[in-house]
Amino acid sequence: MTDTISVDCGRGLDPAPSTTAQSGRRGRWIDHWEPDDESFWASTGEKIARKNLALSMFAEHLGFSVWVLWTIVVLNLANHGITLSVSELFLLTLIPNLVGSMLRIPYTFAVPRFGGRAWTTVSAALLFIPTLLLAIVVPSGWLLHQSHSAQLWVLFACAATAGVGGGNFSSSMANISFFYPERKKGFALGLNAAGGNLGVAVAQLLVPLVVIIGVPSAAVKLAQHRVHLAYAGWMWIPFIVIATLCAWRYMDSLTQARADTGSYVASLRYRQTWIMSFLYIGTFGSFIGFSFALPLVIKNTFPEFLAGHPFISTYLAGLGFMGALIGSLARPAGGYLSDKVGGARVTLAVFIGMAAATGFAINGVQHRSFAVFFGSYMVLFLLAGIGNGSTYKMIPSIFALLGREDAEKHGYAEKDAAVEFKRRAAAVIGIAGAIGAFGGVLIQVVLRQSSLHVSALVKAAKTPAAKVAVAAAHSDWSVPALWVFLFSYVVFAGVTWFVYLRPSFASERPRTLAGASV
Repeated sequence: MTDTISVDCGRGLDPAPSTTAQSGRRGRWIDHWEPDDESFWASTGEKIARKNLALSMFAEHLGFSVWVLWTIVVLNLANHGITLSVSELFLLTLIPNLVGSMLRIPYTFAVPRFGGRAWTTVSAALLFIPTLLLAIVVPSGWLLHQSHSAQLWVLFACAATAGVGGGNFSSSMANISFFYPERKKGFALGLNAAGGNLGVAVAQLLVPLVVIIGVPSAAVKLAQHRVHLAYAGWMWIPFIVIATLCAWRYMDSLTQARADTGSYVASLRYRQTWIMSFLYIGTFGSFIGFSFALPLVIKNTFPEFLAGHPFISTYLAGLGFMGALIGSLARPAGGYLSDKVGGARVTLAVFIGMAAATGFAINGVQHRSFAVFFGSYMVLFLLAGIGNGSTYKMIPSIFALLGREDAEKHGYAEKDAAVEFKRRAAAVIGIAGAIGAFGGVLIQVVLRQSSLHVSALVKAAKTPAAKVAVAAAHSDWSVPALWVFLFSYVVFAGVTWFVYLRPSFASERPRTLAGASV
């Protein structure tokens, strides 16, 4: 049965015109959606799009917060009485990154299958699982009395569930990409992503403070002190409830966002899909990988600095917060700059800058300068955030151009081709988001491999004092990993230039993808 429904735009917004729901689907579906029509956008579209963007950002923000919870948890396990090696701690930050990356593809498929409203509701509700496990199982006396091996496996399983927060990004970005016109898509997607990415900064700022509520300040300054790990889980529950209810009550789904398997399969045939996914490894992979790894890297690279600065040592995850905040706020700027000067040009400048910043980070480690090392990483986060915005601006622009070319080549109506290629662009956003997040996994794998040698030496040391001495003597363990990252950024810059900016490219493709719209 086909019902006629009126789209409720939420409190404070004018109701949208009545729309006809697709047969067999119930809920807040909108059939007529033409954001590139300026009169439609001004009268109806912009209000609805803004409302859905705001609610999507809130749910995605919580997803990122939950995704990175274990970057703080691993720093406090020893205070709770659970001792793990550096390589084992890296496993606990790596697994949610890996699971979140894997979930991004099915999360992208979920939007056209269930609708943006329904899937945002479900994906927000799934965050109850990792937060409740962290609140109930991890701090339990039962786990504390298990063997080392059992503790590791239980923690590994609990950390893995946090990966559901990482999947939210792809479904949110794919959904919002349909709501906005091409001329505003770069900034809208950048804003949506930044709202989500800020969840990393918020979690790394607030959780270290929450877990020591009720602990005397004098005790907190000690190397070993009491923590309330359960609070790290419970603090998110009210917000997850709000996000779930608001998504169900106020969000909308677009019939236009429907995509069959053929649209996704078609997107895999384009070389641009894989090039952009590769470049996103360098931008978002760096952002999320360093967000997960930086607190552990600092702790095991500058122990002498932290010993002399107990406040920084106590709030070590707060230093990661600074990087995540800078990278998140920079993302809309990347989209805005790309709208003005071209995404390819911005992306090339980003990778060149990231290679230079990594070189300074290596210098900071070798000369034992925490200020140089930390400052270099803040620049890396800034550039990664800008690059996240520029690469995601490029994807819909590239596929809009491909759609126009395909319409001309086969004699299709340009309007019909535009809708189909928007679906393919949404699929690529999901694919690139997943592959880019795997870049974060690779960063942690490289760092973990670099740490294995010193971890083995520390484990072999007989006394606590000897273990500390061995760790201090090998505090430059991260340098080989940093050289790998520097070389990688040079490769990313080379690919960007070769594919989109080399002088001969204009003659090969008259309507160059490196123009101001890409």
